[in-house]
Amino acid sequence: MPRAIILSGTGRYADPWHHYGETSAALLSLAHDDGWDAAIADDIDRTLADGVDDIDLLIVNAGDPEPEPPQDTGLIERGRAQLATAFERGISVLAIHAAASSLRDYPQFRQALGGAWVTGHSWHPPVGEIHVRLEHDVIVEGLGDFTVADERYTDLLTDKDIEPLASTRDKDREHILAWAHQYGNARVVYSSLGHDTMSFASRGHKAFLLRAMTWLLPRPVFADS
Repeated sequence: MPRAIILSGTGRYADPWHHYGETSAALLSLAHDDGWDAAIADDIDRTLADGVDDIDLLIVNAGDPEPEPPQDTGLIERGRAQLATAFERGISVLAIHAAASSLRDYPQFRQALGGAWVTGHSWHPPVGEIHVRLEHDVIVEGLGDFTVADERYTDLLTDKDIEPLASTRDKDREHILAWAHQYGNARVVYSSLGHDTMSFASRGHKAFLLRAMTWLLPRPVFADS
């Protein structure tokens, strides 16, 4: 059974706007439904420093870290080395919502993600209903568009080589909501959705995340992917 670990926002990765414990629990349930042996990790820096050699999927559900580093000054350095090794062997990553601003002490994560929240540039309107249009891609083929009550991240910085998976239109402007990215041997999916548990109540959103997790399995699920 493939193994997944959910890096959940606690400690310096927590913030006043997101209840990561609740959304990580929803992600854990989805991972179990998709056949993953999954667990939640609360100490993100320690988890990365200890290594994720036996992990197939890293799910990042955490916020913008506080600038104060851990008391163990070598923790970040060890975590960077372990993460680099994991990417080299081809670990998969599913990054959720505020993960676009997370793990800032780990430059490889930003490179793998294919985009980021840029302070002073990126923003979001209030939580509201979003009509999500799925792009024509092998990952989401056969899934229908859906609506979700969520927080729409806007003006994220994205790299040119991402593959858009979902978008929405507002005032004649298209906003990318989710994308896939290949980083060396690693497959990555980022979804800007997932602000709170209302987001995970959407059947369409759950179906999308399950499909993403299936694509991220450590084996070729789709022949032309």
